[in-house]
Amino acid sequence: MPTLSHAQDAQDRYFMMLAIEQAKHGIYTARPNPAVGCVLVKTGEIVGQGFHPQAGQPHAEVFALKDAGAQAKGATAYVTLEPCSHTGRTPPCARALIDAGIKRVVIAGLDPNPQVAGRGVSLLEQAGIAVKVGILNGQAEALNQGFLKAMRTQMPYVRLKIATSLDGRTAMASGESKWITSAAAREDVQKLRARSGAIITGSATVIADNPQLNVRSSQLGVELEQIPTPMVVVLDRRARLAHDLQSAYQLCRRVDTLYWRNDDLIELLKSLVSEHHCYDVLIEAGATVAGSFLSQQLVDELIVYQAPCLLGAQARPMIDFNPLSLAQQLRFDYHSHEQVGTDLKLTLLPF
Repeated sequence: MPTLSHAQDAQDRYFMMLAIEQAKHGIYTARPNPAVGCVLVKTGEIVGQGFHPQAGQPHAEVFALKDAGAQAKGATAYVTLEPCSHTGRTPPCARALIDAGIKRVVIAGLDPNPQVAGRGVSLLEQAGIAVKVGILNGQAEALNQGFLKAMRTQMPYVRLKIATSLDGRTAMASGESKWITSAAAREDVQKLRARSGAIITGSATVIADNPQLNVRSSQLGVELEQIPTPMVVVLDRRARLAHDLQSAYQLCRRVDTLYWRNDDLIELLKSLVSEHHCYDVLIEAGATVAGSFLSQQLVDELIVYQAPCLLGAQARPMIDFNPLSLAQQLRFDYHSHEQVGTDLKLTLLPF
């Protein structure tokens, strides 16, 4: 028969999983804030729940408290990220939980934001509220990899997306590339864009493909106008492009496109965090740009959509990377794999 502590732990895990499901509702819309969910439980029953929908709107705890009303008093709050303790665009959530009479708070993980960083927990404990930290922390952190990395290191979480053939080719020698992968794979890429604060490409890709690099899917579960538009950064060292409302290139007609014209990619990534609050960055570019980020070990996650086709030795390679020995190879761990349409989606993490 399970002990009381084991039963409590199982209950905490169950309700935290529900809080994580709440947080997922804000995964595309909360940027640059983290996606956070909250569930309030009293005598084993959910009395309130909520999530943070957009920056500037109330946080998850406030929505859950409003949902619960008077039932919040004496309840346990399950929150996917440490409640804030400072006044920003909204009042501190830790104080709201205290004022509502919450008796216990279960938190998936602490907030590394220097404005919070344990202060929320301290505020709750000073008010006599029991606090438990570390329930399903891995699952909760997966929702906010960019925000958490940026708060800890001042660098964004970088995803590199590549669409390739079975033989690792991304286009014919002529540049023809539409389309190697299926419509389902291209739809899946929309999810990556919707999670990104910035999308990086190269001037060669702009000239060759004239991409939009925008979020335009109607299958994301939220209205498009609720999703913050990802900033576009064009690596343009030779100044081949410029902002021009009459340009033939769609990205050049966007007034918010950033042109980066030096070789320092670390400086670029740091500036995206410090100046633009872009914590999740997606790279959609050609072999040269992809190779530059990979060779400098600036990629946190490599996402490959592999189509079941062969393009041959003369087709363009997926990465411009030329190690001289096996000791210089770049290795990855398979994080996940799934079939998307007719293609295989591989998500890999640096080894």
